[in-house]
Amino acid sequence: MQVEGKVFVITGAARGLGLAIGQLIASKGGICALVDLDQAAVTAAAATCGEQSKGYTCNITQEAEVERLFEQVLADFGRLDGLVNNAGLLRDGMLIKFKDGELLDKMSLSQWQSVIDVNLTGTFLCGREGAAAMAKAGNGGVIINISSIAKAGNIGQSNYSATKAGVAALVTTWAGELKRFGIRAAGIAPGVISTDMTDSMKPEALERIEKVIPVGRLGDRKELAETAMFIIENDYMNGRLIELDGGLRF
Repeated sequence: MQVEGKVFVITGAARGLGLAIGQLIASKGGICALVDLDQAAVTAAAATCGEQSKGYTCNITQEAEVERLFEQVLADFGRLDGLVNNAGLLRDGMLIKFKDGELLDKMSLSQWQSVIDVNLTGTFLCGREGAAAMAKAGNGGVIINISSIAKAGNIGQSNYSATKAGVAALVTTWAGELKRFGIRAAGIAPGVISTDMTDSMKPEALERIEKVIPVGRLGDRKELAETAMFIIENDYMNGRLIELDGGLRF
């Protein structure tokens, strides 16, 4: 797909990885509909992605809001060519905690459900409405799901790992279902990427993480954006996940 003049919805795009993807798309002449919860933040983010890009607020866990979002994007731009499901939530915790034979704590249902709602249900809702909008526009398109190497399972992340495995499975499912509309689906499973969260970590904690990554450093958000761009521009990339992890395995 040629990016120039094409319209892309990116969730979780007020900062970090989503914004990096939007800025790279804009640098190639694409138009971005950046989605997040904070209107002021997402409007400021859109201002860094060219004059035509716009910021939208949407709680992606709410079906009616997601439906309105994609209706508005079509009304504003008349087309939709791509969707990046980037929005995600962490609520880490052990399944159970025992000490001296006594149950001290366990992952709460709300801790589980909040991550399921954003990471999995939100991806489903945006994928469904994005696919409908692209099919209606009739220009084909591409959906990119941001998964994680935690999809294989990771201690303290029952909720997050389950959602990222689900997000990865949707890539294969959607590639098969949407091919008749000329819509591709692919994904990225990042390892530890430099974000605002990692930037605020103590140097010794970062050093410990870097030591277990075979390439010896965290991934850069620009590298993730470039991987998304590879998927967008390569029309033969479909139904597969790219593991961008520096060789790290949990």
